[in-house]
Amino acid sequence: MFHFRTPNIHIYTSAEVEKVRQAARAAAQVRDRVAEAIQPGMSTLDIDNLAGVFIRESGGVSGSLGYHGFPRQICVSVNDEVVHGIGRPDRIIAPGDLVKVDVVVNIDGYFGDTARTVCAGFPEPEGLPGELMRVTQQGLEAGIERAREGNCVNDIGTAVERVAAAAGFSCVRDMVGHGCGRKMHEEPEVPNYRQSGKTPRLTAGMIICIEPMINVGTWRITVDPVDRWTVRSADHSLSAHFEHQILITKKEPEILTLYAKN
Repeated sequence: MFHFRTPNIHIYTSAEVEKVRQAARAAAQVRDRVAEAIQPGMSTLDIDNLAGVFIRESGGVSGSLGYHGFPRQICVSVNDEVVHGIGRPDRIIAPGDLVKVDVVVNIDGYFGDTARTVCAGFPEPEGLPGELMRVTQQGLEAGIERAREGNCVNDIGTAVERVAAAAGFSCVRDMVGHGCGRKMHEEPEVPNYRQSGKTPRLTAGMIICIEPMINVGTWRITVDPVDRWTVRSADHSLSAHFEHQILITKKEPEILTLYAKN
């Protein structure tokens, strides 16, 4: 479980924000190119290799590869895998699988971080997978709406959790959002649920990642004992994950990881 402390939060200058914008846009472009390429029959290693090509084409390098020993370009997590899935040649995507791609791009020492869930072979899934994806996206949107100067981190998590709970789903508690810019993971931690007590106040110039990880069943998770990376829902229920990198401003929150093709 994460415990809050007085964080050392970096306030980004306008020059630094421009550098983060570049990395964030590159990450968003890679995220969407990878997501749109996913098809049943691909292996998760195929997806990772494709991401590596797209990252190089973006002008950056993977922020995940080598991070505390992580062995792949991005995280590719399937169905009950919440986050940190490692691309494997024997993990074959089946029709209807929920595939989560979590992309970090480093350009000139600044990081963009974003994630998206797709349903393989079904661009607009119905039933439980479709509902879970929609609720997770709605939770992300609710959290972003509260990411305003003068609010606190707890306002974000409370908004995300409210959306998930209304649908009967659970927000993962042991994995959280975070600051991101000069490093992949910075202060403050940004949970997706309501915390007791005080949490950091949001100030213009902060850059944070809001990333709901929502499970159909329990919020509890396990870590694969073999690869020591892959995080799964403890009851093996479906999980979805969406993430945007956000700049806190004097006005509306700016989503740095939007990507327009045109």
